[in-house]
Amino acid sequence: MNKEDFYIFTPGPVRMPKYVLEEGSKQIPYFRTTSFSKIMLDCESMLLDLLNAKKGTRVLFLAASGTGAMEAVVTNLLSGDDNSFIVNGGSFGQRFVDICKLHGLKYIDHKLDYGSSFKVTSLFDNKTKISSVIVNGNETSTGVLYDLNGIGQFCKSNGSLFIVDAISMFLTDPLDMDEMGIDAVILSSQKGLALPPGLSMIVLSEKAQKRVLANSKNAKSLYLKLDDYLKDMDRGQTPFTPPVGIINQLHVRLKNIINDGGINKQIENAKKISSYFRSQIQELPLRIFSESPPNAITALTPTDGRSAQKIVTELFDRYGIYVCPNGGELKDTVLRVAHMGDMDKEYVSVLVSALKDYYSR
Repeated sequence: MNKEDFYIFTPGPVRMPKYVLEEGSKQIPYFRTTSFSKIMLDCESMLLDLLNAKKGTRVLFLAASGTGAMEAVVTNLLSGDDNSFIVNGGSFGQRFVDICKLHGLKYIDHKLDYGSSFKVTSLFDNKTKISSVIVNGNETSTGVLYDLNGIGQFCKSNGSLFIVDAISMFLTDPLDMDEMGIDAVILSSQKGLALPPGLSMIVLSEKAQKRVLANSKNAKSLYLKLDDYLKDMDRGQTPFTPPVGIINQLHVRLKNIINDGGINKQIENAKKISSYFRSQIQELPLRIFSESPPNAITALTPTDGRSAQKIVTELFDRYGIYVCPNGGELKDTVLRVAHMGDMDKEYVSVLVSALKDYYSR
C-alpha cells in the first residue's frame, strides 16, 4: 500500500482539503518581513471573528503541539495563589492534572467516569474557592462534549478564570468566547482546521492577558513565556521561529471558511456527517460510548466481545482505513471515529461499507 493510499478518520491528523495541500507544496518564505506579519495579523483577525471574541482579545502562535499550548496557558495564567478546578474525564483532562502537578499548582481533580457528562452543579456544590476552571471542551479520548455555557455561567458569577482546550471542537461544535465567557482558548492545527500538525494557538481575553503580565516575573520557561509572544504579536511576529508553512496554510484555510459560510456552516457539516455515520452503523454490534457525544468524534464500544484495538488494526490491514485506538484501560473497549476536516457522506460511506463487510465475515 502506498503511503498516500488510505482513508483517515482519526482526530488529528485529519483529511485536508486540496487547496491546503497545494499551499503546503510551495516554497516556504522568510518570515521576518512585513508581508508575513500581515499574514499573521490577518490570521489573528479571522480567528477572533470565528470565535466571536471581544475587542482586545489576542491570538498567540506557537510552534508546538496542543500539549505545548496547554502547558503554556497553565504556567502563564496561574500562580501559587490559584486553586483550579479541572474537569478530568479522560486522558486529556488528566494531562491538565499532570501539568498542574508538575508545576506545583493547586488543583481539584474532578474525576468523571469514562464517557459520562459533567454536571455543572459540581462546581456550585464545591466548598473550596475556585479561582479557575480548566476543561477540555471535547474530551477526545472518550468522545464527550461538556456544557461550556453552564461552566461559563459559574465562572462569570464567581469571577473565576475560564480556560478551555478547544483543540478537538473548534469548527465542529459551538464555541463562542463572548457568549460562553471564556478567557483562554487553546487550538491546534491538525484537528478541525485540517492542517498539518505543528502549530498551536492560544487565544487570550484581556483578563487573561493581565494574568500573563502579572505572572511574567515568575516565568519558569523561556520558550513558553507568553508575555514575549504578546509583545511580538503587536507587530505580527513571534519570539522564535514559527511554523511558517503551516501559518500560510492556515491563512488560506481561514479565508476559505469565512468566504464559504463561516463557522456555522462548518459546524452544520460536522453535525450532518456525525449523524449520518451514527445512523448507518445502528445495526452493527457497536455502542456509542459517550453520554454526550460531540459532532467532532464518535467513540464506540464493541458489544460482541471483539477487541477495539483489533478492530482498529484490521480496518487498516484489510481496507486501508485509519480509525483511532485508545490507550490504557480503554485499549480493548473503545475506538474512535473522527468527523473533522474535509469530510462528506461519500468519504464516510467508505468506512461504513468497510465496517459492514468486516462484521459480515
